[in-house]
Amino acid sequence: MIKKRIQMPKTTALQERIKELSCLLHMAEIAGTPGISLEDILQQTVSLLISAWQYPEITTARIVLDGQNYAAAGFRETRYIQRADIVVHRVKRGFAEVVYLKKKPELDEGPFLREERNLINAVAQQVGLIAERKQAEQERALLQSQLRHADRLATIGFLAAGVAHELNEPLGNILGFAQLARKCPALPEAANQDLKKIETASLHAREVIRKLLMFARQMPPEKTLVDINQVVHEGLYFIEARCAKAGIEVEYALDSALPLIFADASQINQVLVNLVVNALQAMPEGGKLLIQTETGKDHICLNVEDTGPGMSPDVLQRVFVPFFTTKDVGQGTGLGLPVVHGIVTSHEGTILIRSEVGKGTRFEIRLPVAPSTETVEENPHHVQEV
Repeated sequence: MIKKRIQMPKTTALQERIKELSCLLHMAEIAGTPGISLEDILQQTVSLLISAWQYPEITTARIVLDGQNYAAAGFRETRYIQRADIVVHRVKRGFAEVVYLKKKPELDEGPFLREERNLINAVAQQVGLIAERKQAEQERALLQSQLRHADRLATIGFLAAGVAHELNEPLGNILGFAQLARKCPALPEAANQDLKKIETASLHAREVIRKLLMFARQMPPEKTLVDINQVVHEGLYFIEARCAKAGIEVEYALDSALPLIFADASQINQVLVNLVVNALQAMPEGGKLLIQTETGKDHICLNVEDTGPGMSPDVLQRVFVPFFTTKDVGQGTGLGLPVVHGIVTSHEGTILIRSEVGKGTRFEIRLPVAPSTETVEENPHHVQEV
C-alpha cells in the first residue's frame, strides 16, 4: 500500500522558504557578534531552529558538539526526528537535531519537508565552520600568550645571566682576600675558622652562579666527555627544595658503572631540567619522582619517571609538537619537550615514552656512549617509542 503524501500550497512553501532563509541570516548575525562565545552561538541557534520549522508550536531542537548538549527547554526525544552531522576538520564532532513532539502528516521526509532537510544540513555545516573558526581563534590567542611567555623567560634568563656575571667579580675578591688572610702568620685560630667559613661560603656561591649560567645557557656550547650522573646531581641542585615543598619524593637510582658520553653538558642539563619540571607540573598534589641512569649495549639511559596522571594515546602523539600543551594558560609554553627532542636528536640519541592514564609517565633518553668507553649488556626493559 502506497502512502499518499500531502502537497503544500505554493504560498505555504514560500513562507517556509522565507523562514529558512531568515534562520540562516540570523545565525550569521549571531556568529558575527563581537566577543560571543561558541556556547552562546549554539544555544541561540537552537532557538532559531524551532521557529524555522513548519510546526514551531510542537517543535523542539538541540545541538550536540564534543559531548556538550545545547537543548531547548523541555526537549525530549520522539520518533519524529530530523538530524544532520556536524563535521569539524573532516571529523564528526556532533549533530544538530530537530524533533516534533506530536505526529504530523507524512511529507518528503516523514513529517519534514525537503527544504527542511536542506536547512538542517546547512545549519550543521555552518556550526562546523563556526567551531573551526572559534578553535582557530583560541589557538591563535594561546599561541600569542605562549610567545609572550617564552619572551619573558628569555628576558629572565638574560637578566639572570647578567646578574651572575656581576656577582662573579666581587665573589672572586672575597674568596681571594679570605685565602690571603688565612696565610698571615700568627693568625688566631678563631679568625682562621671564620675566614675558612667565608672561603667555603664564597666557593658555594660561585658554584651556584656557575650552575645558574649553565641553566641560562650563557656558557658556550662545547661537547666533551660527560658523566651523566654528575649532570643529574648538578641539574637537580635548584629543584630538590621545590620538590620537597610540593610534597614530591625524589628517588635516585644511578648506575655507578655508567660510561661517559660525548655531549654538551649544559644541553643535557637542560634536557634533564625540562623533563623534571614537566614531571613536577604533572604532580601538583605531590607524588614520586624517579631519576635513573642505566647502561645499555652501546648507549646509556637517562630515565625520568613520575606518578602523575599519565597521558592518553592522542596526547602522546603530539607531545613533541611545538606549542602543544595540556597545561592551563600561563602554566606551560608547549616548548619544553620539543626543545628536549631537538637536543637529544642533535646528540644522535632517541626518546622513548611509556605512559598510562592514571599511573604516570616515564621518559627514557638514550644517548650513545663515547667510542673509547666500555659498555655492558643492554637493559632488557621494554618501552614504546613515540
